[in-house]
Amino acid sequence: MRRTVTGAAVLAVLAAVVAAPPARADYSLADTNYAGTQIARYEGVQGIPRADPPRQTLGHDVSGHQGPVDWKAAAGAGAKFTYVKATEGTGFVNPQFGQQYDGAHAAGLIRGAYHFARPDVSGGAEQAEYFIAHGGAWRPDGTTLPGALDIEYNPYGEVCYGKSPADMTAWIADFTRTYLAKMHRSALIYTSTAWWKRCTGNTGRFGNTDPLWLARYGPEVGELPAGWEKQSIWQFARGGGLPGDQNYYNGPIGRVQALAKGAS
Repeated sequence: MRRTVTGAAVLAVLAAVVAAPPARADYSLADTNYAGTQIARYEGVQGIPRADPPRQTLGHDVSGHQGPVDWKAAAGAGAKFTYVKATEGTGFVNPQFGQQYDGAHAAGLIRGAYHFARPDVSGGAEQAEYFIAHGGAWRPDGTTLPGALDIEYNPYGEVCYGKSPADMTAWIADFTRTYLAKMHRSALIYTSTAWWKRCTGNTGRFGNTDPLWLARYGPEVGELPAGWEKQSIWQFARGGGLPGDQNYYNGPIGRVQALAKGAS
């Protein structure tokens, strides 16, 4: 016996599809994702840095997996600044953010917040707004660094989040443009040269607008992504007995202070 599909039946099916909730984004690794997690995994460690301490300023970056941080000890060991993970995508806030971010300030460190990018779950503008609303805002108080976008290998799947170089570049531009419009400050971009080449096609469009925070675990900074003539921050080591990862700001403490106060 032949059955006839009525218009009402088709409409009912379409209504059910429209009403179905979207698939939930995967944040199962969010508590252990932090700046450089995947860079270390894909690129490894090539040695210890040969640095010129008088021309560099020591700092750290931390995230929730480290728990409460003893910032007085970090300051006593020479740290002058830090970045703290605030958010990931549009569905995760670091549960340790308050202690880590406010604690760093109380210990006299200049501090900023960073966002772990998830181009696979929502747009760049949406993630910039989420970041700002959950700790990533910049304040002109002289002790707050502009927010940073951590864009690196995808911990959940395909390394470029399934995006073409053109689409990835557009996503980053949406994030940085939105942050600038809301905060009147350019966000830093945290990445590695190898990932940048692979996933953006080595675009040079951000070098004149967004300071570079480069990850490379070796004796020297090495090659920079296209468009940047220098890095502002070099993340040169993982852990090392100090809170979080280790960074050098490319210059004396006065340069860190200038960035916090609004200089580019």
